[in-house]
Amino acid sequence: MSADPISAFDEWYGHGNTPRELLREIELWLKGLPDEELKRKRDEAAVLFRRLGITFVVYGNEGGTEQLIPFDAIPRVFGADEWRLLEAGSIQRVRALNMFLHDIYHGRDILRAGIVPLDLVLVNDFYQPQMVNFDPPGGIYTHIAGIDLVRTGEAEFCVLEDNLRSPSGVSYMLENREVMMRLFPDLFAGLPVAPINHYPDELLRNLRAVAPDGVDDPTVVVLTPGFYNSAYFEHAFLADQMGVELVEGRDLFVRDGLIHMRTTDGPQRVDVIYRRIDDGFLDPLAFRADSTLGVPGLLSVYRSGKVAIANAMGTGVADDKSVYPYVPDIIKFYLDEEPILQNVSTYMLRREEDLKYALAHLGELVTKEVHGAGGYGMLVGPTATKAEIEAYRARILDNPAGFISQPTLALSTCPTFVENGVAPRHVDLRPYVLGGEKFSVVPGGLTRVALIEGSLVVNSSQGGGTKDTWILED
Repeated sequence: MSADPISAFDEWYGHGNTPRELLREIELWLKGLPDEELKRKRDEAAVLFRRLGITFVVYGNEGGTEQLIPFDAIPRVFGADEWRLLEAGSIQRVRALNMFLHDIYHGRDILRAGIVPLDLVLVNDFYQPQMVNFDPPGGIYTHIAGIDLVRTGEAEFCVLEDNLRSPSGVSYMLENREVMMRLFPDLFAGLPVAPINHYPDELLRNLRAVAPDGVDDPTVVVLTPGFYNSAYFEHAFLADQMGVELVEGRDLFVRDGLIHMRTTDGPQRVDVIYRRIDDGFLDPLAFRADSTLGVPGLLSVYRSGKVAIANAMGTGVADDKSVYPYVPDIIKFYLDEEPILQNVSTYMLRREEDLKYALAHLGELVTKEVHGAGGYGMLVGPTATKAEIEAYRARILDNPAGFISQPTLALSTCPTFVENGVAPRHVDLRPYVLGGEKFSVVPGGLTRVALIEGSLVVNSSQGGGTKDTWILED
């Protein structure tokens, strides 16, 4: 995806040539750093990340290769007022989607009211009939949510995507901050940067809050598919930071209607599972019989209320791209509020009028599979060849309901150190909303940056990098 960088809002300079007041002190710091020093700091950061084992796996490259996510040492900075808007909007969205999930598995009021089309939910690949009339502990479906935000103007933010299954990236948010504090301790000493290192404590507190009734000191575990998963580092990192066990499916078993963990001291009951495994692999007795990643009988224990699972099964309906266009209406329906953060304008190709428009303008739009993720399965019209557009057109015509189209956005830019020095690059932001005792957001998030000049593709799997995200407190 590419865009005219002139039309993009520059978060550092706004529409002028001098830095916004918020950034003047940081601008002086940056001007005092020669390119050689920035390069040295970047290389030092890479060594730190390598030592910490912060890698991800890129599949499709001869079976998958481990790579570092490129890190940029120039932070992205928000003021307190800007952050309050993003915080309130993200929480509002997750609250409404949590209510939506409860409703579609219970009374289905929003479906009967015709706000969201029935077929988008009940025949959705992520809809889990096993969740019907089941109340998850604490009534929470979305314990951890990642809301992907983009900025298109000084006060213009919108939501590009919701991530409600098992959103990744929070370990990079935390380690980016740790590395920045090692590289530039003096900079932190002089600025009121809001801390984020309490995220693991907040996560654990919220997980413990949804433990089954009658459990005063719950045992929490992180369930991983295993070492070869692309996000395994994050699974291990979060388990370590929370002080809980990292387990695989083979480490757990059902006995007497409860989940137990194998330990050297014998079986230990497990009360809360922070799962990083997709629904279909969680229980071979209930879902995919060929799964070796899950725990046989887990669903029956879950439905009996004897174990909590975060995020709840069946949450994928609420972050499906086919449901995304309806989220503003979902907010109004359940909260009787106007959305604080708007959606990107979206054409639903299941609609004849939208399909006709999209097919006529494929070269101008970004078209996505409704079940797609990670930057894969997209057609970026402005950078696609005629042959690619025609091949994608055939895919759309074969199943129009499987696609949406959106305009090519001029995402905001931030100064980024690249091979030719400091230059603007496009960014997005993923703040993390936690649910349990209450819905809250740690002040920051994962900023992803498109390192290729003009590119809008920020996904690490597509060559993007990351930045530390600073919220300057009042």
